[in-house]
Amino acid sequence: MSEPTTILIAEDQRMMRSALTTLLDLEDDLAVIGGVERGDEVVAAAQRLRPDIVLLDIELPGCSGLDVIAPLIEAVPGCSVVVVTTFGRPGYLGRALAAGARGFLVKDDPVERLAAAIRRVRSGERVVDPKLAAEALGDRGSPLTEREAEVLRASAAGATVIDIAVQLSLSPSTVRNYLSGAIGKLGARNRLEAFTIARERGWL
Repeated sequence: MSEPTTILIAEDQRMMRSALTTLLDLEDDLAVIGGVERGDEVVAAAQRLRPDIVLLDIELPGCSGLDVIAPLIEAVPGCSVVVVTTFGRPGYLGRALAAGARGFLVKDDPVERLAAAIRRVRSGERVVDPKLAAEALGDRGSPLTEREAEVLRASAAGATVIDIAVQLSLSPSTVRNYLSGAIGKLGARNRLEAFTIARERGWL
């Protein structure tokens, strides 16, 4: 009998992580060998445990799951990443696949579908939630430049223009220009609304 596919789960909700572990361990050919609850713990855990698959949530404390994918694959080349998230957004899908993820599934799916997806990814396939894939075909992608997205992201939690300027080493007038450009492209009334629109579409 061949060795089981080993899995590391990155999920901040302890109950969800425990449930996934229990259900996947019922599969004879799958074995959960570890779990972390923070994005900034994923790479170190994967380097230590060397899993075949990392199941990765997006909304994680410490670091977004989307930002973990590329450094994780670089640090542990033999590992494949499958994103499993509540946030099934075309923008997130595009960013995850561009970073090197081999799968993208939503948490509404039954565990049998997740197990099947893990097996397919392990055999070299790429697996994407079909409904989300259909939505992504009609998605034109983010209209924001990389700098506009960076400034808009930094504006979260009520940061002032001065705060953003200091954080990104820009002048206040440059920050205002980027914010104005982002607000205009997204058809928003203000930067808070622009941030919300971009966040909901998975562009940040």
